[in-house]
Amino acid sequence: MLNFNFQNQTHIHFGEGTISVIATEIPLNARVLVVYGGGSIKANGVYQQVIDALAKHTWFEFSGIEPNPTYDTLMKAQEIIKAENIDYLLAVGGGSVIDGAKFIAAAALYEGNSEGNTEGNSEGDSEVNDPWDILAKQQAVTKALPIGAVLTLPATGSESNGNSVVTRDGNKLPFSSPLVCPLFAVLDPSVTLSLSDRQISNGVVDAFVHTIEQYLTYGVNGKVQDRFSEGLLLTLIEEGPKALVPATKENLEVRANIMWSATMALNGLIGAGVPQDWSTHMIGHELTGAFGIDHARTLSIILPAVMKVRREQKREKLLQYASRVWQINEGDDDDARIDQAILLTEQFFQQMQVPIRLSEVDLGSKDIDLLINRLEQHGMTALGEHDDITLAISREILTKAL
Repeated sequence: MLNFNFQNQTHIHFGEGTISVIATEIPLNARVLVVYGGGSIKANGVYQQVIDALAKHTWFEFSGIEPNPTYDTLMKAQEIIKAENIDYLLAVGGGSVIDGAKFIAAAALYEGNSEGNTEGNSEGDSEVNDPWDILAKQQAVTKALPIGAVLTLPATGSESNGNSVVTRDGNKLPFSSPLVCPLFAVLDPSVTLSLSDRQISNGVVDAFVHTIEQYLTYGVNGKVQDRFSEGLLLTLIEEGPKALVPATKENLEVRANIMWSATMALNGLIGAGVPQDWSTHMIGHELTGAFGIDHARTLSIILPAVMKVRREQKREKLLQYASRVWQINEGDDDDARIDQAILLTEQFFQQMQVPIRLSEVDLGSKDIDLLINRLEQHGMTALGEHDDITLAISREILTKAL
């Protein structure tokens, strides 16, 4: 097992009816900005529960955070923060809203860098304190407003980690800081009953691939991490499809297990002390940035291709995955067992109603050059757990995904 430091500060409130804890989690003297996306939280009753819980607080609201939140939208929140002296953010929504709140929190207190900013900004802004540098130049976040979260769509795990992804001019870039990890998160599985099948599918697949990125690498005798990961994968395989069929889609226990799996998949626990990949995500980000494809659907397309192209580098863990997750234990042909595990992974994705080929989202070989150029532009030239997935290998992965 590798050396590691692990701490997770997020206080989780899990269960039906827990949104009311906002009243005591946020200090009464805080000036709160509630940030959310569209109107779904008003239609499903979450918004009313939130404002009831904030009845004794001074609060304001900022809406319109879109899927794959954009820099331009998020920067509009800064006007309210300055005008109303906001000192606490409450994100109400899925991963995109929480990711957006993290950038808003960091941008609000960003003081820039002494070298100034003369590149990485599509508008050529040379201001020293341009918050875009947090993403484009990976400038360190040294201060941020505190954040709380009410999760409505389990998928990204953003409610209990310091990771965020923001889009600008088609460029989807990540940043990470423990200073933007939510102080508390409310996880009420009953609020997920209003989700569409597409949202459910995307959430399950996102959580599944988050787990795989931290598991399907190479062995370091991290037995605890491996068993946790395998348990999450098995739970998502078992419960995910149930949330799509009429007989069980309203079952709160099914929704609860999916919700907790998504949180556990990316709260830092299963990734502590083990190598991590993330090549599927980095290539997937370019598909979203260039073509607007749902994040999870880019993952379901790219992951099987990564498994196929990198099968030798991942052989030990692929065989473990085949045995422990898919119970493929018979036969002496290791390659056949790996092939079967990859096939079953694809079939699971199909069961979750997501694509597994670029052709299913109307992309072909003509689009690969653009994606490779974008990877190069964003510095994604040495991906994977060994930092050896070059642009040539990324091209091979995308070709395999056709």
